[in-house]
Amino acid sequence: MKRLFFSILSSAAVLMTTVGFLACQGNQFKIEGHIADAPDSVLYLENMALDGPQKVDSVTLTADGAFAFSQAAPADAPEFYRLRIGQQIINFAVDSIETITVKASYPTMASDYTIEGGESNAVIKQLSLMQQQLQARARQIVNAPDLSAKAVEDSVMSVVNTFKKQVMSDFIYKDPKKASSYFALFQGIIVGNAYMMIFDPRRDIDDTKPFSAVATSWDLYYPKSLRGENLHNIAIEAMKTKRIVQAESEGLTIDASKVKEADIIDIVLTDNKGVTRRLTDLKGKVVLLDFHIFAAEGSAARILALRELYNKYHDRGLEIYQVSLDDDDHFWKTQTAALPWISVRDASGSGTQAYLYQAQSLPIDYIVSRENMVVMGPRQIKNLESDIASQL
Repeated sequence: MKRLFFSILSSAAVLMTTVGFLACQGNQFKIEGHIADAPDSVLYLENMALDGPQKVDSVTLTADGAFAFSQAAPADAPEFYRLRIGQQIINFAVDSIETITVKASYPTMASDYTIEGGESNAVIKQLSLMQQQLQARARQIVNAPDLSAKAVEDSVMSVVNTFKKQVMSDFIYKDPKKASSYFALFQGIIVGNAYMMIFDPRRDIDDTKPFSAVATSWDLYYPKSLRGENLHNIAIEAMKTKRIVQAESEGLTIDASKVKEADIIDIVLTDNKGVTRRLTDLKGKVVLLDFHIFAAEGSAARILALRELYNKYHDRGLEIYQVSLDDDDHFWKTQTAALPWISVRDASGSGTQAYLYQAQSLPIDYIVSRENMVVMGPRQIKNLESDIASQL
């Protein structure tokens, strides 16, 4: 798999990085509107590429401020653009063939504008305004004359962490497949003279979770898109780094090239016998990843069907990795004691693992190939038995 990684951009105005878009020949989207009070200013339309914003069109505004751009519509996944005059920026996403209308005034267009069209653009505006407020708060902390360097660092990280919690709960985890959730992952602020990503798995390993949630969702809804691959690799690389750091904390030295990697968002939970079971340890087998609640109506019939499936295909390489979201640990252990497959339980209280795989309703299944890749999700699975058999 071609590996793509995000880069941190130095400009304060650049709030996200992405990979280039794949355009669909002949299909176009349109962005139009008015930017008042900016006669003779150059309005740029820029695509947000991996190596920074790429100019795709521009216009010198007249007194009435009217503008209109059209570009090839994205083919395989949402695409991200921005309108810019100087350092005033309006970010937006293009989900399909559509018309997006923007109205604003210069020089406050970045914080005071209206946007219509596009599934996620109202939320992207909300996220942008929240980021601007965070930036203002960080600037106040940095400029406070009575704070030490350590106090500044601690205070900035405190407001950043509060921001992250709100964005994860109110936006990313609610619908990780949306363009706005992708956008949220790549926002940043200036602290002193340095640009800091708000979500950065290299700095905070817990940031792997929102990256993983969006990556898995994009794998399923926008299969083989370069953006999804990029997110996927960010999460995997962060988990790889975590394993190295954990080993070093125990006085061990690990060659980075020897650290196990996989093309899947890993799950590491304790099974019903007290053994730690890692999803990536099943590489070489076809895995049915099943999220389940044993206390739910219909559970017994479903378990019986899975038993028949397991008995029929286990000898050919099928394994079931079943994640329970039951609240009662004793009840779960009782229900799974006689099951022949791997039974683990997410005891986080918030269904963290289910969030990572966007398991919004239960039970729900994912098919993992022998190469440790999610090859089918609930949208792709038509017949569970035949779809599993096709991978064996």
